[in-house]
Amino acid sequence: MNFPSVAPKRQILRDVFGFDGFRPGQEAAIDAVLGGRNVLSVMPTGSGKSLCFQVPALALGGLTIVVSPLVALMQDQVAALQLAGISADTINSSRDRAENVAAWRRAAAGETRLLYLSPERLMTAPMLAALGKLPVRLIAVDEAHCISQWGPAFRPDYEALSQLREAFRGVPIMALTATADESTRNDIVSRLFGGEVEEIVLGFDRPNIKLTVAPKRAWRQQLLSFVKAHAGQSGIIYCLSRKKTEETAALLAAQGVKALAYHAGMSKDAREANQNAFMTEPYTVMVATIAFGMGIDKSDVRYVFHADLPASLESYYQEIGRAGRDGEPAEAHMLFGPGDIRMRRLFIEREDSSDERKRREHQRLAALVGYCEASSCRRRTLLGYFGEAASACGNCDVCLDPVALQDGTAEARQILDLVRRTGERYGAAHIVDVLRGAETEKIAVNGHDRLPAFGAGAGRKKEEWRALISQLVTSRFLDHDVGGYGGLSLAADGHALLRGEKRFMYRQNATRGNRKGGAVAPSGTVTAAEAALLAALKRLRLSLAVQRQVPAYLIFSDKTLADMARRAPRSLQEFATVSGVGTSKLRDFGQIFVDAISAHGDNPDEIGASGADSRG
Repeated sequence: MNFPSVAPKRQILRDVFGFDGFRPGQEAAIDAVLGGRNVLSVMPTGSGKSLCFQVPALALGGLTIVVSPLVALMQDQVAALQLAGISADTINSSRDRAENVAAWRRAAAGETRLLYLSPERLMTAPMLAALGKLPVRLIAVDEAHCISQWGPAFRPDYEALSQLREAFRGVPIMALTATADESTRNDIVSRLFGGEVEEIVLGFDRPNIKLTVAPKRAWRQQLLSFVKAHAGQSGIIYCLSRKKTEETAALLAAQGVKALAYHAGMSKDAREANQNAFMTEPYTVMVATIAFGMGIDKSDVRYVFHADLPASLESYYQEIGRAGRDGEPAEAHMLFGPGDIRMRRLFIEREDSSDERKRREHQRLAALVGYCEASSCRRRTLLGYFGEAASACGNCDVCLDPVALQDGTAEARQILDLVRRTGERYGAAHIVDVLRGAETEKIAVNGHDRLPAFGAGAGRKKEEWRALISQLVTSRFLDHDVGGYGGLSLAADGHALLRGEKRFMYRQNATRGNRKGGAVAPSGTVTAAEAALLAALKRLRLSLAVQRQVPAYLIFSDKTLADMARRAPRSLQEFATVSGVGTSKLRDFGQIFVDAISAHGDNPDEIGASGADSRG
């Protein structure tokens, strides 16, 4: 489907992708690149980031280069575009040489609109030289937070993407991510764009997701209790290791839970089979490492359970974003214990990266620990990390089940005064050392052993002081420079506390967590007939996906199937009004689904493989 460059964006949106209007942020990003400007778009998971570059790719003509981090993600997106009738392709390491050569020839001949490449494939001298001879109109860098978080460590070619603006002068570059704090955004702006970029940052709040944290004690029993409370719901359980992923899936299966495992050590066929089952079969639980999730569009995930501490608040936000994408109530529950912190610190130290990179990752981990130890609204803490102000949410464990707080104003004054006296440039470790009277070289060199606060806090353990500082940060009395050297500085409320205008209340047992832990019930009003039809449509979708050897959700998303079940279209004209049905999918799948929906009332069990086999 080759659209002329004059095709308006809304015609492409309707005819190709089957949507009547843009979501927030999409049109502004599209207009910017159509106007030749660079764009950094930070949009929550599920807000439709891909359309921000796919629509202009068709409107501009020529070739759009899409930089993507994972081979599986590239192949899924290419398959989805091809199903929508768009000439998309990929060159990657999972394909044999003949396939890659054929893909390149199609791109060089002008037959391809979107070409997906990894940074390692793109940032080679031969590839850059060859692409320089083609009419490249747009470069899109998907999952752009990897530039900051992966580039300096094990994906150095992400950092090399900074050369793109010189290699393709005059070609707009779009960077997209769902997860980027201010430090990461600044990194992207500096490295990829050299400062010349239009930033579009939407709100980070997902108010339908209940946020809870609990101290990790007997984690297996905690997990079983949680899953039992959410019986009859689909969920994702994240584990740190492949071994724990498989053991956890087996543990749940032994208790009668339909649980599947997913990690990078499994074969491609096994991963795809489990992914298709998760997308299609009701009440399925996926136990996974972080290898699972990017690009997955399952709308009715009711919970995300972290059996282990994620790497950072950015990772946590991205992972919990896979819950509740239908807008219905969902829950993000995390277990948190000191062993997790030690393991994460060990991972950072073992990383083959610079000292600066390690320092920043330790600061990010500290911010995550601060979230876990929050004494006030968790959502306010989470959104504050991303630079978004919020009031108490009423939908986290701290708001719903408040813990008893103690007055820590006196201790807070000691900390804040010391931070001020030392120039608001030192991190928590140094402040604690001064308070406890440690004899370190840094304290001696800077003369901090002569300050009134030196040794004044020797009666408290180091962990207690660190927890107090962490809660002062999450309560917005102190600011923490995550992107820089981890220095602490006084926030407005900190100055107010020193003037005697504020008090500081803290929680002594910071990993108390939620005590109620009830199930989250969706509030939708789906009728029994609609639910039965939806289940049948998912079976049909899976059989079509197996025939075409693509993941089931690429045929139609859950949201599209839900709209289909509500409308129950009986003609192609009615089917065309379903959200997410474009021209190509109407042609390829319309009659199959219309016939299946018509037959469902007479014999609901027949929708499945037979319907798919009779056509297509």
